Amino acid sequence: MRVGFGVTHLVRGLLTDHVDGIGIYTRHVLGEISRQAEVTAVQFGRCSELDSLRQQFSVPLECLPAGFQAGTAFSVLTGQSFPRSRALQQRLDLFHAPDHHIPRLTHVPVVATIMDAIPLAHPEWASARLRRIKNFAFRSMARRAQRIVTISEFSKSDIVHYFSIPPERIDVTYLGVNPAYAQPVTEAQRAAVLGKYGLAAGYFIFVGTIQPRKNVARILAAHRMLPAEMQKAFPLVIVGRNGWGTDELLPELEGLQQRGCGRWLSNVSDAELHALLQAARGLVYPSLYEGFGLPVLEGFAAGVPVISSNTTSIPEVAADAALLVDPLQTDAIAEAMRRLAENDVLAADLRERGRERVQQFTWTACAQQTMDVYRRVAG
Repeated sequence: MRVGFGVTHLVRGLLTDHVDGIGIYTRHVLGEISRQAEVTAVQFGRCSELDSLRQQFSVPLECLPAGFQAGTAFSVLTGQSFPRSRALQQRLDLFHAPDHHIPRLTHVPVVATIMDAIPLAHPEWASARLRRIKNFAFRSMARRAQRIVTISEFSKSDIVHYFSIPPERIDVTYLGVNPAYAQPVTEAQRAAVLGKYGLAAGYFIFVGTIQPRKNVARILAAHRMLPAEMQKAFPLVIVGRNGWGTDELLPELEGLQQRGCGRWLSNVSDAELHALLQAARGLVYPSLYEGFGLPVLEGFAAGVPVISSNTTSIPEVAADAALLVDPLQTDAIAEAMRRLAENDVLAADLRERGRERVQQFTWTACAQQTMDVYRRVAG
């Protein structure tokens, strides 16, 4: 089977040294699929961006240089194939768009991965610039795909509702976890990372881009509700770049260290993150909305007790392996943190449950299910 695989979002992440959830999905599924099919990675954008990245791809990497927004507008308005794609179409049996860059290819079936319905369900969490036009184009292009892949039953129900796509056209393939999270770091490695950031093992940690959806304001407020001595004994470490809509949090994030109650680490390497997770007392991730919640599984793999939300996709993914709380109730988040700080038996039980739960989620299984979708679409 000859598969075209979109990598525009991944390329942008590699160029900015910030590969997020969609990029992680693209990289892992592309790698697994390439072992089973003839794959061409396709970027929609400036071809000059590819020169420094080709060595990071194990498959041929091609570029369609037409601007994606202009090409999308043309395709949405006319119903015709994406500009400059004719040569590509002649060499493919199927195209998989793993991000929002979903082309229309007249003679090639398209499978589109939609992680969640956030742009339509919660437009207030997306950039206001051209929001309505972008959402119209996203919805139109998604509805023209022959098949939709999503990452949880919760996301499937939201896509049915907000995109008006019949449920029988949507397949659920759960994400996997990078095995590196489960590899124990050595004592020397952990000591080096903790020493670099002035930390001692046993803190609460949050991992993710700082934006309203991630609920960092309530995490900070919940930690402040703990007794003063507990805040010092179990400080709060925020790991993530500043996204948008959180300017009022910046002084508080920067003040964590000044108060002796934690740190804000805006840029850490993957190896450092693995060490930081494995040295934590607990991962605090009460996100307001998740299509899947990959950081929860990464915490499980790292052997960290997890506090997360009892809403959206999190209960489906975490099951009984995490402390699930109402993410809108700051006192509930604080109470879960207090319980985890005081109760060693609870912490040990959550670690064991998490390690068992994460075994059910692998990138190999995700890719196998994706290949099954390809076979149904391409015949």
